[in-house]
Amino acid sequence: VQLQASGGGLVQAGGSLRLSCAASGRTFSSYAVGWFRQAPGKEREFVAAISWSSGTINYADSVKGRFTISRDNAKNTVYLQMNSLKPEDTAVYYCAADQWGLGDTVERSYDYWGQGTLVTVSS
Repeated sequence: VQLQASGGGLVQAGGSLRLSCAASGRTFSSYAVGWFRQAPGKEREFVAAISWSSGTINYADSVKGRFTISRDNAKNTVYLQMNSLKPEDTAVYYCAADQWGLGDTVERSYDYWGQGTLVTVSS
């Protein structure tokens, strides 16, 4: 599975962005997908994850109520809708795929990683 993250950019605090994670591979619908982010000088952290069936969705506490993860298996794409953005959301955002399909929150569960997309939120 190859992943391509896109949709990052510069936005003012309170604004919105939608990230996309497009995947190649016909088995993508059986994979869970997670979003992680890494801010300058910090370790990469979990943001959100969705199981293969969309039956399990997890969010980091810091983004609950503001971010929404969803997937369209027909398009081999997972989305991260980010609303009410804050300067502390500034980071490189990565999507990753987990072949076990469960939507785990831990980085080591993920087998495939895309390149990051930069999100910058200005105050």
